[in-house]
Amino acid sequence: MFRRRLLNTAMGLSLSLGLAALPLAAAHAWEARVEGMKSHWERLITEQAEGQRSSGLRSLAGQAERLVADHPDEAMPLVWQGIIEASYARERSGLGALSSARSARDALERAVELDPDGAAGSAYVTLGALYDRAPGRPVGFGNSETAERMFQRALSIRPDGIDVNFYYAAFLEDEGRIEEAREHARRAVEGEARPDRTASDEALREEARELFERL
Repeated sequence: MFRRRLLNTAMGLSLSLGLAALPLAAAHAWEARVEGMKSHWERLITEQAEGQRSSGLRSLAGQAERLVADHPDEAMPLVWQGIIEASYARERSGLGALSSARSARDALERAVELDPDGAAGSAYVTLGALYDRAPGRPVGFGNSETAERMFQRALSIRPDGIDVNFYYAAFLEDEGRIEEAREHARRAVEGEARPDRTASDEALREEARELFERL
C-alpha cells in the first residue's frame, strides 16, 4: 500500500511538473521559430541580389503570418512579420508592394503596442522606412511627419545603431536636409553591428559609407 501511494505521488508530481513545463516549452518553440526566420531572412538579404529574393521572402512571410496566428499576443513574431513583409514589399511592385507594406505596418504597430521598445527600436526603424517610402494618400499611407517621429523614437532607444542611422540618413537626404543626412550616415558607418544581425548590419554599413561619400 505504501509503495502504491509512493508511486502515485511520484506520478502525480511528474505529471504536475510536466504540465508546468508546457508553457515554457511553448515559449521556446515560438522563439526557435523566430530565430529560424531571422536566420533565413538574414541569408536572403545579404546573399541574394535585389530582385531575386521574392520567392524566399514570400515563403518567409507565410511562415511569419502563421506564427503570429499561433501567438497573437507576442511582440517578437509581429516584429519579424513586419520586417519580412517590408523586405518583401521592396521586391514587389504596384498594388502588391503596397499590400505587403500595409501588412508590415499593421504588424509593427501592433508589436509596439505590446512592446513599447519595439524590439530595441527595430520596429520603429522599419516603420520609419515604410512611412518614408510608401506613396501618400489617397493611394497609400506615406507621411514624412510620421516617418520622422518613428526614426526619432528609434534613435532614442538605440542612438548608435547602424540601421537606425542609415535609414534616417536616407530619409533626410530625400527631405533635402543634407548636412543632417551626412551626420547620420557617418554615425551609421561608425556604428556597432548587432551580434544577431551582423551580416545585414555590415551590409548596411557599406551602403552608409557610399551614402556618406556621395553626400
